[in-house]
Amino acid sequence: MIDPDPPIVAILRGLEPDEAPAIGAALVAAGIRALEVPLNSPRPFESLRRLRASLPNDIALGAGTVLSADEVGRAAEAGAAFIVAPNFDPAVVRAAKAASLAAMPGVATPSEAFAAVACGADILKMFPAEQMPPAVVKAWRAVLPPGTRLYPVGGITTGNIAAYLEAGADGFGVGSSLYRPGDAPEAVEAAARRLVAAFPSRRA
Repeated sequence: MIDPDPPIVAILRGLEPDEAPAIGAALVAAGIRALEVPLNSPRPFESLRRLRASLPNDIALGAGTVLSADEVGRAAEAGAAFIVAPNFDPAVVRAAKAASLAAMPGVATPSEAFAAVACGADILKMFPAEQMPPAVVKAWRAVLPPGTRLYPVGGITTGNIAAYLEAGADGFGVGSSLYRPGDAPEAVEAAARRLVAAFPSRRA
């Protein structure tokens, strides 16, 4: 299960394996506890392996943009603990659960959300969040089973986190506002520190 504090998954789309340890260390230094390497990045499985070898064991690593059960197996071998997809594919969710990995499928409608929960999804990735403002999170929260975990992804910034949390979001996936290909580790750490500082997850 993904349970970072604050509940932020840093999405490292475009990450190169050679920069992975330094970028990972910068994010961890800023307080980020969960990192995702999308599989449409250069040599993503190598980046996952390098991150797993260089970071503390309590840092959760995930593979993103996972579109097939075969990719789930390769991600698990590379050290991933959770599987993220832009869509809901029952085969991918089942493969993740069979490999003892957390499953975080992308959903955009209540029908997809209920189907993913029934299939065993651990977290629902509300994607793209730009099309699902906090009012949608609140509406979903009212009808989904108690304990369903909602992570809006897409367009999440320091400016809208509080509104999503108030509406009932449990966490977030954050990409370009934390990392863009070619960013220096120092810039990534600074951006991550701003996000963590703005995040009211350390509420009593």
